Amino acid sequence: MDNRDNPIIIDGRNGTQTFGQTQTRTASSLLAQVLVITSVGFFTSAVGVYVAPVSAPAGMFWLYLIVTLGLIFAIRAARNMPALAFGLFLVLALVMGFEISPYINMLLHTGHTNAVFNAAVTTAVGMAVLGMGAQIFTFDYQKVRNYAMAALLGLIIIGVLGMFFHFISPNVYSYLTLAIFGVLVVVDFMRIHKGGDGATAIELALSIYLDGLNIFLALTRIFSGRRD
Repeated sequence: MDNRDNPIIIDGRNGTQTFGQTQTRTASSLLAQVLVITSVGFFTSAVGVYVAPVSAPAGMFWLYLIVTLGLIFAIRAARNMPALAFGLFLVLALVMGFEISPYINMLLHTGHTNAVFNAAVTTAVGMAVLGMGAQIFTFDYQKVRNYAMAALLGLIIIGVLGMFFHFISPNVYSYLTLAIFGVLVVVDFMRIHKGGDGATAIELALSIYLDGLNIFLALTRIFSGRRD
């Protein structure tokens, strides 16, 4: 039986320690690990954006996408090998930097430097606020996560169809992306607050990294007025 299910109390006259306090310290330690790993991931992606060629050959986006999906599965498969999982996470972050590099560089070279900067700052501040909110408020995050994932699947389908039929406004799509991944950020931080829900620090960092990256990209489109 998992001790977290029982309010075990270790009592001593010179100091009383409840299991809740131990759990809080454990959650705080997990949060610190996740934030460090996530920060390293974003830094690695920034390096990828910087070192990648400004213009990539046709079809490279799809190659990067396939590699990224493969790395996500590989990271989850290596959950019991932290060093390997962390190495794969860094490779994924670098590949993601390569993947978004043409788009970011296009913005930087077409007078949208402020849009990129503002999107980065807004993403950092917004995720910090949502993360703090997740430590204060409680709700059935698993049910909310199921709804958010269903909405994300629908958004992906709409995005693929929209590439061919153009039936949804790019601005609407960006705001929907922002809303869904904002909810997922709260859910992921609440998972950390509850002890990780069985996920490793690297798996949690991967989720928050992907949330943050999608929020950042949605904000760059909103701030720059891009319609692609």
